[in-house]
Amino acid sequence: MIGGYTGKLLRIDLTRRQTAVEDIDLKLARQFIGGRGYGAKLLFDELKPFTDPLSPENKIIYATGPVTGTPVLGANRYVVVTKSPETGLFLDSYSGGCFAPEMKFAGYDFMIIEGKSSAPVSLWIKDDRIEFHDAAHLWGKNAWDAETQLKKDVGDPTARVSVIGPAGEKLSNLALIQNEYYHQCGRGGAGAVMGSKNLKAIVVRGSRSIRIADPKKVMAMLRETIDRTDTMKPAVARMKYGSPLTLDSTNLFGILPTLNYKYGQFTGASQIDSVAFRKKVVRDTSCFGCTIGCTKVTRIEAGEHAGDEMGGPEYETNALLGSNLGIANMDEVIYLNMLCDSLGMDTIGVGNVIGWAIECCERGILSDSDVDGMDLKFGNVPVIAALITKIAYRRGIGDLLAKGVKQAAREVGKGSEEFAMHVKGLEYPAYRPGPASPGFGLAYAVSERGACHRRAWPTIEEQMLEPNSGKGRAALVKRLYDQRVPWHCALTCDFPVLFRGAQIPEAAQTLTAVTGWDLTTTDMQDLCDRVATLLKVFNLREGATEVDDTLAPRSFQPDETGMNRGKALTREMLLEMRQEYYTLRGWDKAGVPTPSTLHKLGLSDLI
Repeated sequence: MIGGYTGKLLRIDLTRRQTAVEDIDLKLARQFIGGRGYGAKLLFDELKPFTDPLSPENKIIYATGPVTGTPVLGANRYVVVTKSPETGLFLDSYSGGCFAPEMKFAGYDFMIIEGKSSAPVSLWIKDDRIEFHDAAHLWGKNAWDAETQLKKDVGDPTARVSVIGPAGEKLSNLALIQNEYYHQCGRGGAGAVMGSKNLKAIVVRGSRSIRIADPKKVMAMLRETIDRTDTMKPAVARMKYGSPLTLDSTNLFGILPTLNYKYGQFTGASQIDSVAFRKKVVRDTSCFGCTIGCTKVTRIEAGEHAGDEMGGPEYETNALLGSNLGIANMDEVIYLNMLCDSLGMDTIGVGNVIGWAIECCERGILSDSDVDGMDLKFGNVPVIAALITKIAYRRGIGDLLAKGVKQAAREVGKGSEEFAMHVKGLEYPAYRPGPASPGFGLAYAVSERGACHRRAWPTIEEQMLEPNSGKGRAALVKRLYDQRVPWHCALTCDFPVLFRGAQIPEAAQTLTAVTGWDLTTTDMQDLCDRVATLLKVFNLREGATEVDDTLAPRSFQPDETGMNRGKALTREMLLEMRQEYYTLRGWDKAGVPTPSTLHKLGLSDLI
């Protein structure tokens, strides 16, 4: 058997409550590796075009990679692949912690969940033993309470749990899948797909080991990686401050989302930046197999919830539930984060759609009666907290907002689409495209799952290019996108990769040592292009066109304040960058992969 893989795929039919173990296709594994790549190939082959995302016919694929659970630094990720109810397009959503290694230790590279249970159900997987458990007593519980109860139910406090909260049960497009309390597959409504199947949770415990082709080489690479990472200033800073360190940079560069992305700098940034965050940290923790330890447990110090602790907030949450909502208090951001996590909702989507709703109220587009009589304003934390609960349970105005900002704006109309911040239906994350960040604009526009910061992250590199210009951005975004693809297939966390500057050649060396395949830099570059092209074809098959590869109208408006006042990222600039990106990918002017590109990448069957 090739190293790194268990060689097994677990297929779970919820309708019939049956399971089957299948061999993975090693030819496909060689071509797509695992994670995003192999998961996307499975979804493409098994899902009929135009399948309703919330129907029993949609599938949820849990995918690991060959390095998951091995001594490769940060090899703790799994990805959930499905069709998004929020966008109607391809969705991949990632989470760390320990669930993914446990899934591998149980003996499975992939799990495909299909059909729909007739009643709430959970799964208990312990190596070859797979059981369907009644989950009626869990339905309605928040994600944290459900996870605690599930461990009691199976009698194993060390079991790993992947679970949804009330938002997933209510089929909210903002619902996520959560594991180990503070790790989330957070974008695009994956939790709603799980809820639509009446699947509350998956509990896993494994006792197997993972074979590595060249363990001495892997350990030597690990030692070298740790030695190098421990001396790199960005990595050392990340160890201390976690991802909230990013807020210092985005506020400096003028790309921190503020008051529904109207501005790029926040006057209260110092109250929610890395220093303010670090003061709340009571414990540093780590995902499986990682020495960076960027997961931070924080404690609320004052007010009604003083003494409460949680894992986080991450940078995205500090920005979307902080500056984007006009909140300059770290305790309050932590509290709102706790609400979202316990209810099973994506903090990015929630902060985005609430920012939109507040602006609608400011403009008179939504009346007091439309928002259930709430005094919905920027910075009004008690009301925002109440609204978060309404969204999770789809009560009153929460039912509209639970659909996500694109669908909410489409229903409300009255010009609210102009400041609904999304791409393809997925809400903007915490980087504001504009004259200070044309690269992020392009990265959002061409991302297959919608506005996404995990495809390419041009925060620092962009400052080295000509300001207020699209020049060089297409090549930059493609390079940064391609840098991550092998690791998202392998599958590892982004942070160890980014901070040690790991590029495609290092991915080839790592995968060769783990699997035993002789993988070259050329193989890895082909993988990058192959995966990007497959996902593009998936979305084309679902009806997306180049028209969808654009930004929210607000992103084309001139900045009103700051260092780029009066300057704008223009539509013409985006179109020029987008066309150059298509060309670099081997796609035509409409963003359709050419037959020659498909032949070259071994995707001739897609023509």
